[in-house]
This record gives sequence, structure tokens and C-alpha cells, in this order.
Amino acid sequence: MLDRDGPVPLYIQVAEIIEERIASGELTPGDAVPSEAAMEEEFEIARTTARNVARELRRRRLVHTVQGEGTFVGPPGVPLRKRSRAIYVRIADEIARRIRRGELRPHGAIPSEESLMRRHGVAKVTARKAVARLRERGWVITVPHRGTYVSAREKWPVD
Repeated sequence: MLDRDGPVPLYIQVAEIIEERIASGELTPGDAVPSEAAMEEEFEIARTTARNVARELRRRRLVHTVQGEGTFVGPPGVPLRKRSRAIYVRIADEIARRIRRGELRPHGAIPSEESLMRRHGVAKVTARKAVARLRERGWVITVPHRGTYVSAREKWPVD
């Protein structure tokens, strides 16, 4: 959780979270770090704050930016990982990670299709496939005409 009222600037707090993801191996050399739009959505921060996060991570020499491509873990020249998984799988995996980390709590709503479409720049069918994948694996349940909610912890898959 971000401390929005504390003395540490938000961009530093978010940079530390991403640094933890790198240290834990969740993000490895060549992986793309979350885009500015993804950071805005995930951490509910302004675009300028997201830019400052990338700047801070570069200052710490944890990432490098490739013009027009994005920001990647590791120093310049590290081979960039090609995204081999389908985008709907990556979206579903990201939501599952947020559930595991407690950012999305049992019985709470997950981001809407519209939110997923905006955040990831995908079509409605792709957002729906991501939600269907989460549902098939037991991460979420969908209540018709109401929304999709995080399943009770005992229903979560054991990975």
C-alpha cells in the first residue's frame, strides 16, 4: 500500500515496489517494467509520477529505456524478452498476482472490462478472455449483470 500522506514521495514508493519485484525475480533482465499507463492504473498515480518512477529506476541503474519500445530490467544491451504469451494470458496473470499480493481482496470486484481495455489497449474480446481464464482457474467468480469478484481464498489455484 502506498502512504499518500507520508514523507516519502509516491514515485519513490512505487520505484521501491518495482525494485522488490526485480529482486524477487518476478521481473527478470530483459522484462518490460509496467508502462506509464499500467502504473497509473495499478498504483492510481498521475502520468508525471509514473514518469518519475521510470527516471528513478534508471537512476538506480535497475532499468534502461529503449525509445519507442519501453523500459526494461537490466542495463542497456541486455537482450529484451520477446512477449511470447498471449496478451489475455499476461493480463490474467497480472490480475492473479494482484490477488496473491492482497491488492484485490476476496469478494471484492476486479477491474472492469472497460478498465482492462483502457489499461492494456486491448479489445473487449481480449479483456473477456483474460477474465474467462481467471474464472477457469478459480481466481474469480462472475455474477451475471453484477460483475466479477475475487473468489474466496480456498478456491484459489495452488501454483
